[in-house]
Amino acid sequence: MTQQATSYVSGSGGGPLIGETIGRHFDKTVTRWGDRLGLVVRQHAIRWTWRELAERVDAFAAGLVALGLQPGERVGIWSPNSAEWTITQFATAKAGLILVNINPAYRLSELEYALTKVGCRALVTATSFKTSDYAGMLTTLLPELATCIPGQLRAARAPKLQHVIQIGAATIPGAFAFADIPGMGGAAERAVLAGLAETLQFDDPINIQFTSGTTGMPKGATLTHHNILNNGYFTAEAMGLTHEDRLCIPVPLYHCFGMVMGNLGCLTHGAAMVYPGEGFDPLATLQTVEAERCTGLYGVPTMFIAQMDHPDFAKFDISSLRTGIMAGSPCPIEVMRRAMDKMHLRDITIAYGMTETSPVSFQTALDDPVERRVATVGRVHPHLECKVIDTEGRVVPAGTPGELCTRGYSVMLGYWDDDARTAEAIDRAGWMHTGDLATIDAEGYCAIVGRIKDMVIRGGENVYPREIEEFLYRHPAIADVQVFGIPDQKYGEEICAWVKLREGASLTEADLRAFCQGQIAHYKIPRHVRFVQEFPMTVTGKMQKFLMREAMAKEVGA
Repeated sequence: MTQQATSYVSGSGGGPLIGETIGRHFDKTVTRWGDRLGLVVRQHAIRWTWRELAERVDAFAAGLVALGLQPGERVGIWSPNSAEWTITQFATAKAGLILVNINPAYRLSELEYALTKVGCRALVTATSFKTSDYAGMLTTLLPELATCIPGQLRAARAPKLQHVIQIGAATIPGAFAFADIPGMGGAAERAVLAGLAETLQFDDPINIQFTSGTTGMPKGATLTHHNILNNGYFTAEAMGLTHEDRLCIPVPLYHCFGMVMGNLGCLTHGAAMVYPGEGFDPLATLQTVEAERCTGLYGVPTMFIAQMDHPDFAKFDISSLRTGIMAGSPCPIEVMRRAMDKMHLRDITIAYGMTETSPVSFQTALDDPVERRVATVGRVHPHLECKVIDTEGRVVPAGTPGELCTRGYSVMLGYWDDDARTAEAIDRAGWMHTGDLATIDAEGYCAIVGRIKDMVIRGGENVYPREIEEFLYRHPAIADVQVFGIPDQKYGEEICAWVKLREGASLTEADLRAFCQGQIAHYKIPRHVRFVQEFPMTVTGKMQKFLMREAMAKEVGA
């Protein structure tokens, strides 16, 4: 293996990039694997082949054309996981429309911001999910929906929005029913779609995903067919996915993990997409893996923890599992080891990336040594370049921490209608600055050591919370842990740990500190410890350390 002196890597191998649109590639998948199982939605008893899915996608796309929607216009989708989500994803791609993913957890002001920021002309919406009354929120935000004719909305607070399409029972007077859209398109609209297949380009924008910043309003990362189709392909390729596989996707479709790594990874390999529910539920996921004999499973670390810690875990036969991905937030080494052992996931991979890079840029390989597969995020994906730089922008020696930057086909076009923040993120040489602290070793393996803003400087010492978390995960009583810093008068910052214990386990602050004593440097031992039942998280399972930091600082009067 070639040794490298600096923290710069470029990906080779993996075959050529796919130079076509998602719609073109979808048709090829149907031609090749049309009679194979394409989509399973367990909560709605849906089992469609790729050809049956294609019939629904083409009909819905023709209906969107019949509504007068033009290529390049934006169509929002505000819904948990469903067959309708996936139909909308592929239909908008075929019609050249830009799909705008709206977080299912959004409330009124966030929804208004998303619709108006990108100027959505249409919105596909669920009716309700858990505590979210989507129909109620929409009619509150857009009271004109109560009296307008479907397709003729003129709303004061979302002036460009004309069409609302409701999934499920039609309860909004001014909305179309999702089920009615496919019947609106005829031969003329099908002809328009055939023409678009010839003219749409793979560099056209096709998707906008809002990235949740901890400060300021969300930014709309704008992605192309080329960005996400290729990333889905190479991600699935790295985990050894084939047309024989059934991939369980409990992660949200509105996020890259679900719609790119999940749906597009399956599309490019002819594998079946299997949704265990509208949102993540550990029991439903285990039931689905057993019932469908799933061979692959996706999730963020907290999802795998929830499944393995479920009281009925041992009752399920999940021996069909082989591969999958743990990603979305730092993957604790001990959690990876347990998943490989207890869940039969011998070929599970870790993937790293960000929405702005479509998302994956590093991934472990099936033939990597186990230690590499659990302790790093692997090596750079094909056709991408990555480097680690210091605060002056210089590439650092191999093994030295710094900011990770990515360049290549996967980098977004930019943030929608936000040149200033785009310029802050992507430099003149085309490098996307991730904001993540990483090391790249002499053999090209990358380790994420934290976020730049999460690094703690205690008494002049740089402390990476990830390192302390990895150590604390070794304690048998600890199910999950998050480490962060809060202001301190004496040291500048002090170390805090929020700890979630395993069911029935007990641990005191003194026990935790004794466990650390002599094992990690004294300045890394948490000064403040709080035992919690849960952590503040985004819908995609990302820990919101800034909320923990605020709560802890307030509690100790920092």
